[in-house]
Order: sequence, then C-alpha cells, then structure tokens
Amino acid sequence: MARATFKMPDEFLEKLSKLNNQFDNIAPRVLQAGADPVIKKAKSNLTARIGEGTKEPSESTGELVQSLETTKPALDHKGNWTLRVGVPTTKDSKGVSNALKAAVLEYGKSGQPPKPWLKPTKSATRKACTEAMEKALDKEIGKL
Repeated sequence: MARATFKMPDEFLEKLSKLNNQFDNIAPRVLQAGADPVIKKAKSNLTARIGEGTKEPSESTGELVQSLETTKPALDHKGNWTLRVGVPTTKDSKGVSNALKAAVLEYGKSGQPPKPWLKPTKSATRKACTEAMEKALDKEIGKL
C-alpha cells in the first residue's frame, strides 16, 4: 500500500496532551476526519491521471479508483496512532494487483512515463488534513 506521512503541529500536540485518558477513544475519530480530504483528493488525482497522454483511449474499468481506501486507525509498535490512505494489495476482476497498477502510474515503467498522483495528493492536502483534524479535535474536546 502506498504511504504518506504527516507531522502534526506543536499546538495540535499540546491540545492532545490535555485529553489524558480519553486520548485512545478520540484519536481514531480525529485521524478519520483528517483522512477524508486526503481520500477525496487522491480519487480526483488518480481519476485525472488514468488514461492521460496515451495513444489509445483508456479502457479503465474504474476498479483502481474504487479500491482507494483508508485503514482503520491503529496503534503501532511504538505507541503512535496510524491510519493509511492508499491502494490495498487486492486484485481487480482480471487478477491484476491494484497496488501494482497504482505504482506503475505513480513511478512509470519502461516505455511508460510516470504520472504522479499520490505525491501531489500529499502536497495538496497537508493543510486541509491538519485543519480537519484540528476541527475534529476541538469538537471532541468540546464534548468532554
């Protein structure tokens, strides 16, 4: 699965420290709120890149775009909350790995130039993701 990493601002981390024992209940909802703008932009970027600059019309079935998803928020071995947005290693109806197709689009292959969609998504959604997480956290803090 393709990965993107975001570093949280210090002010955001200070708000998190105020939560104490409620953090583990609130963190998954905040991460999910931050993933929403990323998944929307990733789908639009991927849709725009499929079939772009080809000699023949695209025969895309839309399965690659539909396979874009977020994982469930989980704690990693270091105690950090993680959530991944990307293409899982599932296969399409023809038996081709969706992750392989996504990687070929992103990085290209012999005779096929790269058509980046994931890296521009990361750059374009950094601010929107952070803002969405901050709003979700403020909402959750307000409920306490």
